[in-house]
Amino acid sequence: MKVAIQFERKPLLFSDPDFIISCTGPSSLDSCFEEMERAVSAGYFLAGFFSYEAGYSFEDKLRRNRQGHDFPLLCFGAYKNAQRRSLAAPPGRGSIPENIRLNISYGQYASNIDTIRGYIARGEVYQITYCIKLLFEFAGDSLSLYKRLLAAQPVPYPSYIRAGGFDILSLSPELFIKKSGGHVTTKPMKGTWPRGKGALPGMISSLRLKHDPKNRAENVMIADLLRNDLGRFGSLVRAPALFEVARYNTLCQMTSTVKARVDRDMEFRRFFTALFPSGSVTGAPKIRAMEIIRELEKEERRIYTGAIGYITPQRDMFFNIPIRTLLIKDGRGEMGIGGGIVWDSTAEGEWEEGLLKARFLTDLAKTPGACKNDWL
Repeated sequence: MKVAIQFERKPLLFSDPDFIISCTGPSSLDSCFEEMERAVSAGYFLAGFFSYEAGYSFEDKLRRNRQGHDFPLLCFGAYKNAQRRSLAAPPGRGSIPENIRLNISYGQYASNIDTIRGYIARGEVYQITYCIKLLFEFAGDSLSLYKRLLAAQPVPYPSYIRAGGFDILSLSPELFIKKSGGHVTTKPMKGTWPRGKGALPGMISSLRLKHDPKNRAENVMIADLLRNDLGRFGSLVRAPALFEVARYNTLCQMTSTVKARVDRDMEFRRFFTALFPSGSVTGAPKIRAMEIIRELEKEERRIYTGAIGYITPQRDMFFNIPIRTLLIKDGRGEMGIGGGIVWDSTAEGEWEEGLLKARFLTDLAKTPGACKNDWL
């Protein structure tokens, strides 16, 4: 298992683990966390991921009596050290995804948006992060594809994982958590706007996003949720920055920053129970949102909207939220796309926003994506 992290342009490579901690069944999660505690106490680095479905096991109301999943709920290698370098892609093995299509029709998508708006109208939720998937075939080298995608659209929290049987290519612009000693930072992302071409149109796009009432409402709602989650175990919770806009090649996105003080030796199980999955990928209130997500989404999210990162022997942690993330196995791939649905959302607007978020991949594959009819 190889894990290449490039968060904030600081490459770390974890390779050749002494052992791997992994499970596919909810009943094994507690023992995995116990193994993680022992490994870190013994001086190991842990690098790997949580899948989104692990979050259902952290709440009694969400837990179901399931034997297991076909994808790990968590998977971490235990490494004696981290190398400060990145992986080099092999020459001459590049290729692009083929036969890209969605796992849902526009008609079914629109029906699900109406269902979500019904839940909002009844006061059961304020926002739902509803996701669909792109499916594709891929016969090339996944590391070459990762490098090509990253070069085309640089992001602050990318990572690449090669595990037995599957590869994960995460072109994530979103931070989940960064814990250093007794300080924790999270940066929930909510709000998307198409980026105009050129410096001036790009600046105008970012200003439109920053001052758009709908996107600001979505963003502050999730920032408040994260403040509440951090308050379950932290102190001095604050939001020093709201409505920050980052410009990428194809779009602009809005984040806010939430910080807190925590016990530097807090057990990993307690930490992730309080925070995972991030409210930015569920909606609010979180528990009811997750119930509705499970009801409406056609497939498990797996790595999409989970967490990828590492834990140091000093118990520091650094994890992204794997959006813009490809999962490839046995020549087939998938990538989740989605957005926050509020009362003002329309099916057409959210559909187009999802296609915009996927353009970093679909543009590479020369797949039509400008009109919803191209995907039916």
